[in-house]
Amino acid sequence: MKVLGNNRGKVLGKLCLLALCLLMARTSLAAVTASVDRDRVAMGDTMRLVISATANEPINNADLRPILKDFEVLQRSNSSSTNIVNGQTTQTREIILDIRPRRVGTLRVPALQVGTTTTNYLLISVGPAPVSASGGQTIIFEAELDRTQTYVQGQVILTLRVQQAVNLDSRSITELQLDNAFVTQLEQNSFQRTIEGRPWLIHEIRYAIFPEQSGLLSIPSQTFTARESTGRRGIFDMNSGRQISRESRALTIDVLPRPQEFSGSTWLPARNLTIEEQWSIPPEQLKIGESVTRTINIKGEGLQGAQLPPIQFKPSAGLKYYPDQPVIENSEVGSGLLGSRVDSAALVPTAEGNYNVPEVRIPWWDIEAGKIRYAVLPATQIAVAAGDPGSRPPAAPISSGDVVVVANTAPSPTAMTEDAGPWKIATALTALGWLLSLLFIALKRRKKPVPKTPTTGQLNEANAFKQLMAACAGNNGAATRKAFVDWGNLLYSDRGAMTLEATLKIFDDKTLTSAFEQLNRQLYGTDKQQWDGAEMADLLRSARKKHKTSSAKKEPALQLYPT
Repeated sequence: MKVLGNNRGKVLGKLCLLALCLLMARTSLAAVTASVDRDRVAMGDTMRLVISATANEPINNADLRPILKDFEVLQRSNSSSTNIVNGQTTQTREIILDIRPRRVGTLRVPALQVGTTTTNYLLISVGPAPVSASGGQTIIFEAELDRTQTYVQGQVILTLRVQQAVNLDSRSITELQLDNAFVTQLEQNSFQRTIEGRPWLIHEIRYAIFPEQSGLLSIPSQTFTARESTGRRGIFDMNSGRQISRESRALTIDVLPRPQEFSGSTWLPARNLTIEEQWSIPPEQLKIGESVTRTINIKGEGLQGAQLPPIQFKPSAGLKYYPDQPVIENSEVGSGLLGSRVDSAALVPTAEGNYNVPEVRIPWWDIEAGKIRYAVLPATQIAVAAGDPGSRPPAAPISSGDVVVVANTAPSPTAMTEDAGPWKIATALTALGWLLSLLFIALKRRKKPVPKTPTTGQLNEANAFKQLMAACAGNNGAATRKAFVDWGNLLYSDRGAMTLEATLKIFDDKTLTSAFEQLNRQLYGTDKQQWDGAEMADLLRSARKKHKTSSAKKEPALQLYPT
């Protein structure tokens, strides 16, 4: 009876811990966020403010009165949506406000109180009202850069703006094509503007441009075409309005080389760079043989996710790391692209004691201030206590391709009966499921090659090669390896998914193969000198000219129709 009582106490304690974790997870989801479609406007412009909630906050009761100090609310609407991913249901509710600034300057959308939570605050830059178009024009098409000087691989935002005081149909803008630069289209914006009492409809198309070489980068003139809408006079009168065509002026960007005073191995020109970490359980509560997941998230404002450096989890005596695949993403903010990279690893202590996880220091170049800065993750102290009686460190992972499984030793039937049976039975079934999955994947790979993942959007051979050149220009060896494989899989899409070795074999270039072997030695060997990607870029350009075939995918035309 005494043993049974102890087991009940253990089960009850685990259930309480599980309930606490669920409560903490629910609390972390109870967040309300605020966002705007633009953070730079002119007097007379309208803009959209969206307040979003993904939990059960009383969003409809939000106090919006603080907004009225600096903004006029023109219209309010509500929306809701439900997403189901992997059986998890997420409901998003939004308040959508069309607002207009009351004065010129840097205005603040204050943090709004919603139940027990508050939103983030926002800063809006409001400029003076535009002057009236000369000559009585009713349609204006212009191109604008957020900066005329940047660093190689630094972001520049190009805005193509259509201003119309008449109704237009069949609007179209030529596709932006630039050599020696990576270009990605951002979200389009439409809003109203009042100039000298006259209403105008504004459409903006924005591009994030990342120059790959120093020097002058020319942006050619772009063409806007439309048909003036005059109203149909009959059922067969399809094209009654006159054709309109406008040209924007050509622009140039002065691209500066990487400054000599930058000492980092990975070139990161950004507006801001942050780094943060999370632990699945507090690192000071570890025991021998227990596993804890350490997750490090890097975010760069004005950078692509592929430009961010990988985090190296270096094992030490008493601590073992089992890294997971990184998650690299791009999202859009008011200033352009926000690249993010998430690296995570399972940490397993194998000996009792106190350990120091060293700090992570990433140098980056502040393009606004023109000087080097550092994103720092402080060192962490880990205290490892002795494990439960009979516990032992887990076996090393069994790897098959991209799947990594930590082998578990199934407990004996007697132990499962004496200790908390349901918990250990579940553990054994989980391990069995992992092993069966591993066997299924291994058999499937022996039967046929893994099909190539379909590509969408701007993921094509031309842009993949530009990303490869960007990785070389940034001296990012790990990103260069990955970008080379991605580009090779797009160039030879009929051969299925390929590894680095298989891609090099197709190119059959001894010099290129030797260059990648040298890169591998510097990444994973004892040679820790800084890698220079200039020579690799020249070899890759030469290889592209020799091996580019008609089977390479052609870049799809962008549909640039403002709405």
